[in-house]
Amino acid sequence: MTDSKKRSRRDFLHLATGTVAGGGAAIASWPFIDSMNPARNVRGSADLEVDLSQIPRGQAITVRWRGKPVFIRHRTSAEVAAARNVNLDTLPDPQKDDQRVEKSKWLVVVGVCSHLGCVPLGNKPSDPRGKWDGWFCACHGSQYDTSGRIRQGPAPYNLEVPPYQFVDDNTIRLGGNAKKKSKKIT
Repeated sequence: MTDSKKRSRRDFLHLATGTVAGGGAAIASWPFIDSMNPARNVRGSADLEVDLSQIPRGQAITVRWRGKPVFIRHRTSAEVAAARNVNLDTLPDPQKDDQRVEKSKWLVVVGVCSHLGCVPLGNKPSDPRGKWDGWFCACHGSQYDTSGRIRQGPAPYNLEVPPYQFVDDNTIRLGGNAKKKSKKIT
């Protein structure tokens, strides 16, 4: 065999070997790359629809959304009035009540204290709710009002309002393309 034929054959073998090795590496790494995608149950929990028709006035429920507790309170007229009649200058994190709700009788907040990430009490009728009849974080004494705004204690921010929208009069959807109502706590 001549020298040029040997070189041509050797180049072909190198190219073929490299192509097969590259394809094998891609096939072998696919399970690892695919494992970085969210699990099917996580993708399914990105949006959550909640039926509000079973929540009596003055009561609240807790739902789990994206691994966090979300408080949904059906506020009474007195709770709405108390939330609206607040001097914003007295609040550590001033925000009007109507900036935090879509419909005045429904309050939707992430139930995680902005101080150290505890879950405040106040959804059960027997829970302490603090001076402002909202939520009380027993860990360090933070107190929130009926709009989820911090009123007393070491928490620096209000309870976060998650993105949500009303699907109809009795259903809300958490997540998805719903618009954000308040600042995100990072």
